Amino acid sequence: MQTFDSDGVSIAYVDVPPKEGAGEPILLIHGFASNHAVNWVNTSWVRSLTGAGRRVIALDNRGHGRSGKLYEPHDYASDLMAEDARRLLDHLEIPRADVMGYSMGARITAFLALTHPSRVRSAVLGGLGIHLVEGRGLPAGISEAMEAPSRDAVADPTARMFRVFAEQTGSDLRALAACMRGSRQTLSRAEVAQIEVPVLVAVGTADTVAGSGPALAALIPEAKALDIPNRDHNLAVGDKVHKAGVLEFLAARP
Repeated sequence: MQTFDSDGVSIAYVDVPPKEGAGEPILLIHGFASNHAVNWVNTSWVRSLTGAGRRVIALDNRGHGRSGKLYEPHDYASDLMAEDARRLLDHLEIPRADVMGYSMGARITAFLALTHPSRVRSAVLGGLGIHLVEGRGLPAGISEAMEAPSRDAVADPTARMFRVFAEQTGSDLRALAACMRGSRQTLSRAEVAQIEVPVLVAVGTADTVAGSGPALAALIPEAKALDIPNRDHNLAVGDKVHKAGVLEFLAARP
């Protein structure tokens, strides 16, 4: 992996060329407690996108993977994390890219599309629906689960699942606790209505974390929804319907 300095925070990333040709760039932004490899490499997204002729850039968000770790919640505000993504495009001298995020990464993508529309050619919001606006999503207690003395001390099954996942990915638990407390900002209905770029909202039909994808897509002028049948928040990520829908969307957008 390579790294660059994003206003004092070291951000790690990969830059993978397409199998053939120059390739239009797409920036991938992973979800909470994950990293670029778990979210995008292990699910075959990088292979699918490079095989479709895309240049794939994928970062480890601050507090995750090989990027810098911070321990104050205010360091993980969604607008700050969106600026990491924007600075990565600057660092690579990419004026405009498609951007795809999943879960927390979709929230960051939405903030990036709102604040820097000239840098975002299109946006894919995976694993995040109307809860971008309504402010629900992952349940309370995940930060406390990261701070618990062990996974066995976590009673809530969802919070325990995230603790186990964080341990499996070798994450910094204290950084994740701060991230969970600081990164759950919402956008208002008026703000999402100001997103000007083409948007695909891709949510599993069994996803109880994201909220309705069609409900969010209805608020964004150039958005459409992609239902991923019978997939929950975890299984929707690498689903073949998800991949096919995103590739179709990217091929059709202006």
